[in-house]
Amino acid sequence: MERVFVGSEALGGGVLTRHELRTSYRRVLPDVYAAKRTVLTLEDRTVAAWLWSGREGVVKGLAASAMLGAKWVDDDIPIELNWGNHRPPTGVVTRNDTLLDPEVARHGAMAITTADRTAFDLGCRGPVWQAVARLDSLARATHFKVGDVQELALRHPHVKGLRQLDRVLELVDAGAESPQETRIRLMLMDAGFPRPQTQIPVRGPDGFPRYYLDMGWEDVMVAVEYDGRHHTDRPVYSRDIIRLEYLNSVGWIVVRVVAEHRRAEIVHRVRQAWELRRR
Repeated sequence: MERVFVGSEALGGGVLTRHELRTSYRRVLPDVYAAKRTVLTLEDRTVAAWLWSGREGVVKGLAASAMLGAKWVDDDIPIELNWGNHRPPTGVVTRNDTLLDPEVARHGAMAITTADRTAFDLGCRGPVWQAVARLDSLARATHFKVGDVQELALRHPHVKGLRQLDRVLELVDAGAESPQETRIRLMLMDAGFPRPQTQIPVRGPDGFPRYYLDMGWEDVMVAVEYDGRHHTDRPVYSRDIIRLEYLNSVGWIVVRVVAEHRRAEIVHRVRQAWELRRR
C-alpha cells in the first residue's frame, strides 16, 4: 500500500475493505487516504493533491520547486496544481495558467513544471526578497539559466509580475545556502555596498580551497557570514574557532551575523569593517 492512495481504487481492487479503510486510514483529501498515524511529508501532500486531480493536474509553484530539489520549502504550504477545478479542498490551490509542452516535466508519475517554468512562476510573485530567496534555492538545486527563464517569459507577455521577474532574475545567486543569506546579501546591496560574491574560496598553504565564505568582497577582504547554528555541539564550536583564526591570519575581516541582529546593526558593522580595511 502506498503512503497516500485513492480510496475508491483500493476498494475496487479488493486491497482494502470499507471497514479497514474507515478504521485504519484517514481521509487526506476527497477520496485520497493515508494511514492514520502517518506524518505526511510535503511530497506526500503533493502526491495526494495530484491523485485528487485524477492524476491530471500539473504540480507548480513552491511544491514543484521542492520536487526539483529546492530546500527551505515548508511542509505545510498549499499545493499548487495547474488544473481546471475552481473548488479545491483546503490545502490545495488550483490555477488555470497557460502551460506549454516544453514547460512540463515528470517527477516519477507526476507532471510538474520544469525548473525554468517554476522559476518564472515564483519570480513573478510575492515580495522581491522572498522571490529571490526562492529562486536562489531553486538555482542551487537545478542550475537553471537566467537567460532560459527570460526566453520563456517572452512566450507569456501578459502574465502579471513580469517587471518584478526582471529584477528578481538580476539578483539571483545560486551561492546562497539559506534564505537568511539571501536576505543579508540584498540588505547590503540596498545599503549601497557592491554586490557581494558568494561562496568565496579561501586557500590553504597547499593552494587548495580550505574554507568557503558565505559572501564578501575579495578586493577588500571583508566577508559576512550568517550563523544559524546554536553552539551546543562542542566539536563544531571548536572547528569554528580554528576556522576563524585561520581566516584572520590570512587577512580576512569576518562580520558574523545571527538571526537576532537587526538591519541597522549589521550594516553599521559591515561599514566599520570596510573603513578599517581602507585605513
